[in-house]
Amino acid sequence: MSSPELNLDFVRSQFPAFTEQSLDGWAFFENAGGSYASRQTIDRLNRFYTETKVQPYAPYPAAAAGGQQMDDAYVRLAAIMNVGTDEVHIGPSTSQNTYVLAHAFRALWEDGDEIIVTNQDHEANSGAWRRLGDRGITVKEWALNPATGMLDPADLQNLITDRTKLAAFPHCSNIIGHENPVAEICAMLADAGVISAVDGVSAAPHGLPDVGALGADIYLFSAYKTWGPHQGVMTVRRSVCDSLPNQSHYFNDGEITKRLVPAGPDHAQVAAMNGVVDYLDAVHEAHFDDGAPPDERGRRVHDLFRAHEAQLLAPLLDFLSQRSDVRILGPADASIRVPTVAVMPNKNPMEVAVALADHKVMAGAGNFYAVRVLEAMDIALDPGVLRLSFVHYTSADEIEQLMNALDATL
Repeated sequence: MSSPELNLDFVRSQFPAFTEQSLDGWAFFENAGGSYASRQTIDRLNRFYTETKVQPYAPYPAAAAGGQQMDDAYVRLAAIMNVGTDEVHIGPSTSQNTYVLAHAFRALWEDGDEIIVTNQDHEANSGAWRRLGDRGITVKEWALNPATGMLDPADLQNLITDRTKLAAFPHCSNIIGHENPVAEICAMLADAGVISAVDGVSAAPHGLPDVGALGADIYLFSAYKTWGPHQGVMTVRRSVCDSLPNQSHYFNDGEITKRLVPAGPDHAQVAAMNGVVDYLDAVHEAHFDDGAPPDERGRRVHDLFRAHEAQLLAPLLDFLSQRSDVRILGPADASIRVPTVAVMPNKNPMEVAVALADHKVMAGAGNFYAVRVLEAMDIALDPGVLRLSFVHYTSADEIEQLMNALDATL
């Protein structure tokens, strides 16, 4: 079916930030660091803390309701991402989820077994795996092209041996923005018997992925960047999860949602993950008039978001490409990247970010924990880069506001 255009007025009506007086007139271009929370997420948090802030699953109504809200979150997230309910795990952060995974996998591997990481990653998806090099595992690096910042799947193929156990790579970099061909890479790894661990933190804010279609064994993202609470979500293929040793209390070994979350879940924030799905469902209902199943709703809304973002990103990339006083990191093609645009201005990036604030544009500068990316591209970590990032709720007027502000400050 043909996809309608995103109804931006409806979308922005779902975010209290756009009616908040203190934010009036400000254009938000630091979404890669964390998105605005949807009204549904805020309502879910308030509802849980107000009505069901008790020990969940106890034998009285408030506890039963709280536990049901938590259970619903796993079911609904799994359905919209096209994975099994028992394949969704919610922990404190993506960094901690990755750390726990690396610790769990090490118990399965022998000294000299190999894993592959990239230098295109945010350190959260790379560092925990790299530390296994101090514990007998051989760590290989799938290196980016220092001129373009992009990864070549052929280079990955050349790194795989019969001792390769896992490859960790980003869906897209929080600096380069290019969408790696995840399905192609995961298929290549599966053919070689290698587990795929995909960092989706910089991709999921642009529409939750169809993880089933991507074929990733492990997919991780941060809910506070997808209009939700500050939690880390990961999907782990059930066969992979079953092979891992329990990381929780020994008596939780049989409880699938607890085995990879040793700290225990934040009850309210798990329940508030329903707000992310509530929001996506509301967007779908506002644009489509049929009762499509959850995975199809997820795909449709993903495509709505990406089409709107690409439409706004193209003029921004054109504007930046035509300037001699700034360098875009990553491709200048809106069809193959997300709207997270890191640039190297001729001026100090932090000074530019400060100047943009005078024009009511919120942006940031620094290394954004992508230290290895900048080092590989011979970019000084201090002051780093200027990063301009937006998502589907951004308007054309805000893009114009950004370009006018850049014109005045670069």
